[in-house]
Amino acid sequence: MSTKKDKFTLKDKFYMEIALDLARSRHGHTGSNPSVGCVIVKNDKIISIGQTSFNGRPHAEFNAIKNCYENLKGSKMYVTLEPCCHHGLTPPCTDSIIKSKISEVIYSVTDIDKRVRNKSNKILNSKKIIVKKGLLKNKIENFYYPYFFNRTKKLPFVTGKIAISKNNIIYSKIKKKITNSFSDKFTHLLRYQNDCIMITHKTLNKDNPKLNCRLKGMEKFSPKRIILDNKLNSKTNSYIIESSNNKNTLIFYNKADKSKIFKFKRKGIILIKSRINRNNRFDIKVILKKLYNFGCRNLLIEGGNDLTISLLKNRIFNKFYLFKSPKKLSKSVEYTKFSGLNTLNQKYKKRFNLNLNLRKDRITLYR
Repeated sequence: MSTKKDKFTLKDKFYMEIALDLARSRHGHTGSNPSVGCVIVKNDKIISIGQTSFNGRPHAEFNAIKNCYENLKGSKMYVTLEPCCHHGLTPPCTDSIIKSKISEVIYSVTDIDKRVRNKSNKILNSKKIIVKKGLLKNKIENFYYPYFFNRTKKLPFVTGKIAISKNNIIYSKIKKKITNSFSDKFTHLLRYQNDCIMITHKTLNKDNPKLNCRLKGMEKFSPKRIILDNKLNSKTNSYIIESSNNKNTLIFYNKADKSKIFKFKRKGIILIKSRINRNNRFDIKVILKKLYNFGCRNLLIEGGNDLTISLLKNRIFNKFYLFKSPKKLSKSVEYTKFSGLNTLNQKYKKRFNLNLNLRKDRITLYR
């Protein structure tokens, strides 16, 4: 039986670190289910690993057991989150653990799901399986913060990102490129880790972005594109509109004539009508609720100046990445300056400079 006095060895920590890495690699790709990592060890040797499948099923424990070609009797399982014990679309992981004759289960964090929370202990203990918990708890709780936020708030976990030049410009007609290739790769990693990405139609029309993940081998994990477009003024010859289908693109609008609505629907775009406030802006909280109901759990927002400042003021971002380049951009023609630095520093007190070897670019994470 698990107690607060459970002691763990360096080997225990090593195996749980591997389980955490497995969970991290699937973050943003397990649908409404949390991304879980699992490692099975016997005689101090890893005999199997598992992680939550894409879209959330089967679970990590089931996959680790299924992937093992050795006798599991007497083995030890390390799993980042409390194993499930309820019947859903798949059988409980506790059933698989019991049938496999695993003798000990070490999990890090107790599940927030009421159907599971602290129930797996009793079920496994009743079958004489040793259960311990709390290994790397603080580290792994931090990883599961987006999942806990999803479950408690019924909203997507929102990450913001903006890139600025040395003189705080986010757009210049003369030179559009702000950050270097190393920062670009980090941006694409963020896109990989989020199931949806949001911009406004102004950004779409000005930059004609692709919003996809272009890391080698990860291209098929690009996020769904979400466009805020009050009157459906997005350019229909843009990359986003031309490459849309009913699975990868949603546009929130408020008022548009029937011909425009028909034109966008014919492109395969999902249109969602949503209300606007007195300032002629969308109610972002309503949109977030609709996105959650649509299945979005991790939302990346790559907004322009106005959208970003509005969301900063209302503390919509759960975390925010500020990319800063050492380059200055020209103000001689058309340009846009980011005017939200003071708001960012006022609203988000915790900040961390990320040392990612970005060759002169700098990224600061705000929480």
